[in-house]
Amino acid sequence: MLLDPQNTLFVHGATPVLLLADAPVHDALPLLTAPDGAVPLCAGWSIVPRLTLCVVDGPGEHGLVVPALAAPVLGGADGAAASSSMADWCADAEQAGGAVVLSLNQLPEALDWSALLSSGTARGGFVPALA
Repeated sequence: MLLDPQNTLFVHGATPVLLLADAPVHDALPLLTAPDGAVPLCAGWSIVPRLTLCVVDGPGEHGLVVPALAAPVLGGADGAAASSSMADWCADAEQAGGAVVLSLNQLPEALDWSALLSSGTARGGFVPALA
């Protein structure tokens, strides 16, 4: 399933984050509970971060493709608004061995990580990268 890049936000950082809005895999991802900030592993899921396409693959027929080159990328997990490049995000994901994938009803106007991780409505977790 192809996800509109405008429904995504790639956040550059030591542990990169991919925010998804209105994603067809939302209900298939586990409910995220990380009030202490420790994001759990998203068992059965994998991510293939590439410059042009990012693939998030789940169990069974669940998964999606994001045209990554057209997607917005923010400079850091601290919420900095500086644009960064998709190449930087992919390098972060490779170094971290994956990325945190969070599925939400809609993208937040501001990145408040404690609110996102304890909202009770976000789904996802840390998704390991395929080698």
